Amino acid sequence: MPDIEEIRILIKKYALQNAVKYNTVPQSGAVMGKIMAKPELRSRAKEISSLMGDVLAEISEMEQDKWKEELERIAPELISELKVKKEPDKGLPELDINGKLVMRFAPNPNGPATLGSARGIIVNSEYTKKYNGKFIIRFDDTDPVTKRPMLEAYYWYIEDCEWLGAKPDEVVIASDRMEKYYEVARQLIEKEAAYVCFCGQGTFKELKDAKKSCPHREQGVGKNLMFWDKMLAGGYNEQEAVLRIKTDIVHKDPAMRDWGAFRIIKTPHPRKEVGDKYCVWPLLDFEGAVEDHLLGVTHIIRGKDLMDSESRQKYIYRYLGWTYPKTLHWGRVKVHEFGKFSTSGLKKAIADGTYSGWDDPRVPTLRALKRRGILPEAIRKFIIDLGLSETDISLSLDSLYAENRKIIDPIANRYFFVWKPVVMSIEGKEHTVARAPIHPVGGGVREIPVQNTVLVCRDDAEKLNAGDKLRLKDLYNIEITGTSPLTAKFIGTGMELVKKDKAGIIHWAPPDGVKVRVLSPGGEYEGVGEAGIVNEKDSVVQFERFGFVRIDSVDDVVVAYFTHR
Repeated sequence: MPDIEEIRILIKKYALQNAVKYNTVPQSGAVMGKIMAKPELRSRAKEISSLMGDVLAEISEMEQDKWKEELERIAPELISELKVKKEPDKGLPELDINGKLVMRFAPNPNGPATLGSARGIIVNSEYTKKYNGKFIIRFDDTDPVTKRPMLEAYYWYIEDCEWLGAKPDEVVIASDRMEKYYEVARQLIEKEAAYVCFCGQGTFKELKDAKKSCPHREQGVGKNLMFWDKMLAGGYNEQEAVLRIKTDIVHKDPAMRDWGAFRIIKTPHPRKEVGDKYCVWPLLDFEGAVEDHLLGVTHIIRGKDLMDSESRQKYIYRYLGWTYPKTLHWGRVKVHEFGKFSTSGLKKAIADGTYSGWDDPRVPTLRALKRRGILPEAIRKFIIDLGLSETDISLSLDSLYAENRKIIDPIANRYFFVWKPVVMSIEGKEHTVARAPIHPVGGGVREIPVQNTVLVCRDDAEKLNAGDKLRLKDLYNIEITGTSPLTAKFIGTGMELVKKDKAGIIHWAPPDGVKVRVLSPGGEYEGVGEAGIVNEKDSVVQFERFGFVRIDSVDDVVVAYFTHR
């Protein structure tokens, strides 16, 4: 069974490997995963966890260009592991282009864009940039009830597109174009390809399931036009009449049989330009099919679960002699951290106070990710690397965080933040000024005045015993003299205590610092940080030994949103 020193060395090996691989301070979760893969160490998780912080702190104190050198010295075999691994093929495949490329992203604006929406925005935009094509945002907002649009969402989507570097060439709102859909519906009626059905929902389902025609299916063009005009004039109640597209009533898939194209809805639309102007609304399969033709869309990327929609829409294209766009399909993406979220569910949870709003750090909206400090460049890289596979993907946000870390780590200033603070009194050093680097690589120093007390994290304080020697990061060395209350004495300033005696390093904050509140997906953290944090509003910084955060506001209490580790 390995002793404590052997475990410490093992942690250091894997931590250095992680640091060299990602060119950033090692992540405790990844290192712990490597250690716990060894069966003989699983029973010592608590012991290993207590050593982890000290080892990671030691590595963070090292100069970044020394990590690989140290790893080669103590574990050259782990260097070779890094060289062997090959990155899988990533990115977007070529498209079959014949003429000008026109693509669209068509959200329902019943809530803001999510990380899932970002996939449609980025991939369509990326292709049109690559092939000098046209990128359209089309709001499919023709359901005033079940997926009732949010007025703010129209603007939010455009803002999010521009933030992602995917500014659309054209913006189309379906509810502004109702007359165009009515015109196409009339053409289909005249071609005997559509009819007005008065069957109740249950009755039609029984007929459809039995592969029997609706009694209104062959009532003739004249009657259908008369009934259609009466629908448009508001002459029927909701659910009293439906316009259906004629298909194959004995089709093997019941979803294909005479599907509904228009229904009556008398709830006013939330957009004041539309209001109660219309009472007959197209279903999504009809509206989307017509719009793709009218807008000249050449390529559609959609989920493989929407293949039935494509089959239904092609009936309209065949009746009217249109050419259907080329289609590509991708599988679903499930993000572990977000589970099963729905826009309607989020809306309800926000209304009842479960979430603070659409930018709450626990929700999967782009507004939330932006507020947390996730950069658009990282999201673009993350999305493009997913490619267009039809295979369903289940992944963690760690991949997105890794991309974001590559961008922010070289530029994020460092600060001390102590959560759940405990006061430590120090004898033998009445006053000094700590000089800590603003960034590990250049960037100058930040000066922090210190009296004879500091604040440390409760988690660190609870592990200390009288006689323990340790270093307060970027300050000096101390020896613990008491634990209740927490007291210590000054024992020097050199790094020998850490290098030779393997003493631990903990961070701290001055008692007269600023109050800080960090909002994260896992909860809230309250504590004290350095005064310099107030100069970082809207910037992403790193709270040492805590993680990256975006400073959201700097009023009486600094509010920060947790980005990632």
